[in-house]
Formats: sequence, C-alpha cells, structure tokens
Amino acid sequence: MSTILQLVGFKVDKEFFGVPIEKVKEIVRVPDITAVPDTPDFLEGVINLRGRIVPVVDMRTRIGLPTMERVRTNRVLILDIDGRTVGLIVDSASEILKLPDEQIESTPELVSSVGAEYVTAVGKLDDKLIVLVDITRLLSADEMGGLDAVRRRAELTASTGKEAIGGKSGKALEEGTGQQA
Repeated sequence: MSTILQLVGFKVDKEFFGVPIEKVKEIVRVPDITAVPDTPDFLEGVINLRGRIVPVVDMRTRIGLPTMERVRTNRVLILDIDGRTVGLIVDSASEILKLPDEQIESTPELVSSVGAEYVTAVGKLDDKLIVLVDITRLLSADEMGGLDAVRRRAELTASTGKEAIGGKSGKALEEGTGQQA
C-alpha cells in the first residue's frame, strides 16, 4: 500500500510547486507590506498578521525570476519554518494536492545546480509536474537569522513608534491584518 503525500500547491511563473501541508499555517491575500531597508532583495518586507509581525519573502525573486506587479490571484503562504513564521508570496495557490509516493521521482539532474538546495523531488499528477520544495532549505541559516533580526526591528518599531526599520513609522504595521483566502 502506498503512502499519500499531502501538499499545498502553488504557482510561480509557469512552474507548479508543492510544500508539505504540515508546513503551511494558512494562506492569505497579499496585505499591505512594510518595506524594510538594507535587507536582501528577496525579502519583500513585513506584515502584521493579527498582531504578529511576519517577514515576507517573494518567491519569484528568491528563485531568480523578475518581479511582477501584484494581481488579485497573488497569495501569501504563511509557513512554519523550524518554529519560525515566514510569509511566502506566490503567484497563486491551489487546493490541497494528494500525491501517491509512486508518482514522486528524485530530483532530475537538471536541478543539480539551480534549486538543488531546496528542490527535493518532482511529482507527477495528471498532466502536471509538481516541483517539491523543502521549505526548511529555501532559506539558509544565515538568511533565517536575518529574517529574525528584521522581525525584531519591526516589532520594536510597532511597539515604540520609533523608526527602527527605516523611513516608515510603525503605523502601517499597527494597522495591517491578513485576510483569509
């Protein structure tokens, strides 16, 4: 008897990705994002998700694609990465996918250089290929530490009203909330 892997599927550009469902806390529409200066290009900024400051990574930028203007189908996957909450902006998110293990193949050799650090396998579902992502390896330990520092600075700004994250006050952080998709 085969085991079934449950994934949350999402699209970035023309590629379809999947992350294990247990890593996804929720999916929200893209709320107002407060930019944070002096951070890596892939860090879009931070959001206030029901009183909690969450750093948000742009998946397009992270995997080397050009940024695009936001559209109504964009979503933020709220992820649990090793006990840390991180948002991931994607072009769109789909329903939960159920993938039998016999439809999963090891990472093709083409991925050995690009994406090798976070692509774990490729799944076949109907006529789609799904790139399986190990979300814990999408960001390095140093990058995760940097996101923690950004979150702490943003929390300080929101609590003191002082501009610890740069040219914006904590007002945007205090007012923002995520909406359930």
